[in-house]
Amino acid sequence: MAKGIGDKLVLAISSRALFDLSDSHKVYLASGVEAYRQYQIEHEEEILEPGDAFPLVQKLLNLNTRLGRARVEVVLVSRNSADTGLRVFNSIHHYGLAISRAAFVGGRSPYPYLKAFGCDLFLSTHADDVRSALDAGFAAATILSGGASRAASEELRIAFDGDAVLFSDESERVYQSDGLEAFQASEREAAREPLRGGPFKGFLAALNLLQREFPDDSCPIRTALVTARSAPAHERVIRTLREWDIRLDESLFLGGLAKSAFLEAFAADVFFDDQAGHCELAREVVATGHVPHGISNELKV
Repeated sequence: MAKGIGDKLVLAISSRALFDLSDSHKVYLASGVEAYRQYQIEHEEEILEPGDAFPLVQKLLNLNTRLGRARVEVVLVSRNSADTGLRVFNSIHHYGLAISRAAFVGGRSPYPYLKAFGCDLFLSTHADDVRSALDAGFAAATILSGGASRAASEELRIAFDGDAVLFSDESERVYQSDGLEAFQASEREAAREPLRGGPFKGFLAALNLLQREFPDDSCPIRTALVTARSAPAHERVIRTLREWDIRLDESLFLGGLAKSAFLEAFAADVFFDDQAGHCELAREVVATGHVPHGISNELKV
């Protein structure tokens, strides 16, 4: 993707992912745009509570302080108008978040502006906007409300599913069409053939570059692959990451075990997965982003 803000890692985030706007959203659903606008104006001096992605944003921005220079940029991209977005910026200022750039698009989808900002990752609560961003080639996820937050820590921990997230869904298609044995046989035969990249390959690569700017023994970023794969399907994954020259700090090959306990043990700040069922379980222990990409998210006719 073309870079619009130098060589920074750029996160674009919606207002409702950053802050808890549930009360005002209820007004919008019940009474429409004008009532919502009036509600926000009447309450614009009231500070919003943090949303599900707030801790992630805070930790990403804190990396700039650790490095002594701005290597991470967070941009607000919102369906609000600038008029209704004033409350959001008041809250940003209150919490001391270094967010200065924004696109308020007045009810339209903000995804067309992701390229102009040079976005590496887009987080929103609006599933259609996320799908549009994925279709345009961006890493994107729908932040699920109610996700648990881990205890306060300065370390940023991000966990990823493999197929259809970091990797393409080519192997998942074999599994869903022909079953586990065919999947394992296929992966054994293609063990030395790198998987194609999935929608989050670029974001992981950008995150990896950030990690390399810290000493190995004091890096505040830790990444993990949490996948239902197991031996013999592990080899292709390992060789693919080696081919990409991308490092993951931890790789968990669970062989179909539920991921929640492992995400809790890893103490993830956020987890990205393409399967809605996995996300629903994961959100009980960690803030979770659903990646509506690949065969598991294709509309069944």
